[in-house]
Amino acid sequence: MRLLIRATNWVGDAIMALPALRAVRARFPEAEIAILARPYVADLYREQRVCDRLIEYDANGVHAGIAGGERLARELRGQDFDTALLLQNAFDAAWIVWRAGIAKRIGYARDGRSLLLTDSVKVPRAGEVPTHEMFYYLELLRRVGWIESLPADNAIRFDVSDEKRRRGAEILLEAGARPHAPRIALGSGASFGAARCWAPARFAEAANRLAEQNDADVVLFGTAGEAAVTGAIAQKLHRPAIDLTGKTAIADLPGTLSQCHLFIGNDSGVMHVAAAVGLPVVGIFGPTDPHGTAPATSRRAIVQEKPYCSPCFLRRCPTDHRCMTGISAEMVEAAARPWLTAAEVRSA
Repeated sequence: MRLLIRATNWVGDAIMALPALRAVRARFPEAEIAILARPYVADLYREQRVCDRLIEYDANGVHAGIAGGERLARELRGQDFDTALLLQNAFDAAWIVWRAGIAKRIGYARDGRSLLLTDSVKVPRAGEVPTHEMFYYLELLRRVGWIESLPADNAIRFDVSDEKRRRGAEILLEAGARPHAPRIALGSGASFGAARCWAPARFAEAANRLAEQNDADVVLFGTAGEAAVTGAIAQKLHRPAIDLTGKTAIADLPGTLSQCHLFIGNDSGVMHVAAAVGLPVVGIFGPTDPHGTAPATSRRAIVQEKPYCSPCFLRRCPTDHRCMTGISAEMVEAAARPWLTAAEVRSA
């Protein structure tokens, strides 16, 4: 079999799809498996041993627009794939593999793409499968007969090589982290939208208390576009932050997080990476539902103040953002303190 898997586009979804990718690899150990993914997702999967090769879908460059999609379809057509598995839900995913002439095309029947699929799989109804999103991808495999049942284990583990861990330690030390101090990683952004974001002042308040109680360094993670948010946190910290905003590539994120001791953050991709590399995670949830997207680890605490309107899943709050303003720094500190106290601190 020559199998092409269309990966999901978001970092958090890419982590939650890992159990499905590992199940496919186990089901077809002799198959040639390629994953078609956005460059940043490809960087995450590069060392996970779930495929033989990665094909980058550069939707903002050579594969942009209709002409770029046709170019990608031509590239795939020449690689003789006989089966395509679509973990991404979009119409675009089905259109590209159909245009590529891949004979067997498997995916959920949604987003108006059923006619482009040879194996159009009914989307699970509420209550048919466990609510966490990882099971949404696994259920697709079960419904096409590639696995017999859904796994009982709901943890997701991300493999981080020794080289990546060493590089992560170097990045932190070069940015000013102390070798023997506990490290509190903060993820204050969220690609989905501002409604998922807790206030910078409260991040700083909780971090100040925990850092002072544990003589810890505070490490700020974020993209260059989130610099205003991380900068607002840094200004209110009592000690200089280890500010990695815009300074690390996605490929460096697992290794760098693996050298921290606690993660506190919004429902975001970096939260899922932190959990998957083994950090205790304090997840702050407002407009989204932790039943569906909680960090997939037993080492977690969910902080949520749930008003009548939550979960609304909106990108921006149309009212007073009460689902987030109702969460105090004291609540987050209380959830984080046991994990940080129990952390084993080793020299970087």
